[in-house]
Amino acid sequence: MIYTITFNPALDYITQVENFKIGEINRTKTETILPGGKGLNVSIVLKNLEIENTALGFVAGFTGEELIRKMESQGVKTDFVKVEKGITRINVKISSINENKVEETALNGMGPQITKGDIEVLFQKIQKMSANDIVILSGSIPKNIDNDIYEKICKELNEKGITFIVDSTQELLMNVLKYHPFLIKPNKEELEETLNRKILTKEDIVNAAKTLQKMGAQNVLVSLGNDGALLLTKEDDTYYSKAPRGQVVNTVGSGDSMVAGFLAGYYQTKDYEYALKTGVAAGSASAFSIRLATKKDVDLLLKQL
Repeated sequence: MIYTITFNPALDYITQVENFKIGEINRTKTETILPGGKGLNVSIVLKNLEIENTALGFVAGFTGEELIRKMESQGVKTDFVKVEKGITRINVKISSINENKVEETALNGMGPQITKGDIEVLFQKIQKMSANDIVILSGSIPKNIDNDIYEKICKELNEKGITFIVDSTQELLMNVLKYHPFLIKPNKEELEETLNRKILTKEDIVNAAKTLQKMGAQNVLVSLGNDGALLLTKEDDTYYSKAPRGQVVNTVGSGDSMVAGFLAGYYQTKDYEYALKTGVAAGSASAFSIRLATKKDVDLLLKQL
């Protein structure tokens, strides 16, 4: 089974506004409420690509119940830890086109109060996993959780021989590289933040990815937005894929979709180059739509690649 773990799930209220202006009343053009959180995005796109998976994480209150309902209505299995204090957060995502440029503004909620007992319940679920399972660990963590939580989870997964993917940055990422994640997926800006150095050229990107490999990452997938993506494999091969053509509508979840697309492609073929293209197609399909990538969208964009 494939599992995703999301510490900060949310209901995302996504809206489009023409010429959004701060300090003024703005009228929405469109509005949608969707499950949010990096791991949940991965779960949904995996399911859309016909890959069964189970979403793990923490939910609370009436918003948590609605989150579960929305996930399961899309065919994703859930096994969330239900937290007593607080509610699952609501994140507001505003997309506006000003002077032909897409601008995005976000207002993210706090989330519930996760206790040590809640963390123990999550670890009990992890301890039941086997070496045949795959785990995707992605996103930020709430302020009331210790910064070493990713490290503890990856240590447990590594000891059980479980393949795992980490999509995070800075300390959360650096602390888990020693446990040899199968895949990490920084973008150019996250590479700069994580390694604390300026990256200007494609050669700089490759060298930065190699640095992370030397620290323990097996495969490094670097998303480059409109320029596509680079993949450095554990076999020391480097692949590049351009991005397909299309109108960017909403980039929320596009990076998570790339992770899901890559995993789906690799899961089905064990071919890194095909997995890279599937990842780029899935990421682009989400960016070209208000919703996350569907199989039909991904298959169409794959033809461009």
